[in-house]
Amino acid sequence: MNVHLVDGTYELFRAFYGAPAAAAPDGAEIGATRGLLRSLLALLGEPEVTHVAVAFDTVIESFRNDLFAGYKTGAGIDPALWAQFPLAEEAAEALGVVTWRMREFEADDALAAAAARFATDSRVEQVVLCSPDKDLTQCVRGRRVVCLDRMRRNLLDEVGVEAKFGVGPASIPDYLALVGDSADGIPGVPRWGAKSTAAVLARYRHLDAIPADEADWDIKVRGAAGLAKSLREHRADAELYRTLATLREDVPLAEPLDDLAWQGARRHALEALCERLGDDRFPPRVPRWRS
Repeated sequence: MNVHLVDGTYELFRAFYGAPAAAAPDGAEIGATRGLLRSLLALLGEPEVTHVAVAFDTVIESFRNDLFAGYKTGAGIDPALWAQFPLAEEAAEALGVVTWRMREFEADDALAAAAARFATDSRVEQVVLCSPDKDLTQCVRGRRVVCLDRMRRNLLDEVGVEAKFGVGPASIPDYLALVGDSADGIPGVPRWGAKSTAAVLARYRHLDAIPADEADWDIKVRGAAGLAKSLREHRADAELYRTLATLREDVPLAEPLDDLAWQGARRHALEALCERLGDDRFPPRVPRWRS
């Protein structure tokens, strides 16, 4: 079997900015939630999709905000999108999909923890992380754990991660620490761009192994002296950024693998939700129901 783990926060953002706006009978904006429902149903309709879970950032802030004041927050999120987060979680549950509502941890942490756990099960052929988020590429393992950008139909296995970033999955947190990640509010280390970072980490793999003095580097990198100097001056920051970029695999997830098997939508819950959404076209499209 394959296990599909969906980044619900990304899916909701994508639907909000890509799907048509729509209003519920009470006037509330619900276009993104309708788009999410259709996206999840499309995934469930694919022939090899049997075991599915979706994770949401129920709150944007997490334990990482306690570590670094500049880490991403909910500031700037369109209120019409933010208001749909609870509705989207309810929609995923009504569709019968295991739904993880993350508060202390982030949705990406839940996906990383699930991938690490289910990849060890001999019944699982492949774990598919449904998200283009570069953070999640650190979870990739050979072809057993892969990342899938569903919109572009682009799948990244371990070879693909190395081709895209110049480093393997295990070095992605170090890469993001040096280069930065504007989506998460990680500024990176001055002077360290994608090319120089990839070149250095391809040789040393992790921050800790990079010699402090460029004279001790056994690779040639343009601007090595400036890179080494900047890293010496910002070493503590870089280590903090790596902690921020490292996904947690110790998230407590209650559901065993068998619980992820999709048995169908919950008829009462989904029909009631669609009535509130003013979307009577969706329920007839659902191919399978359970009580």
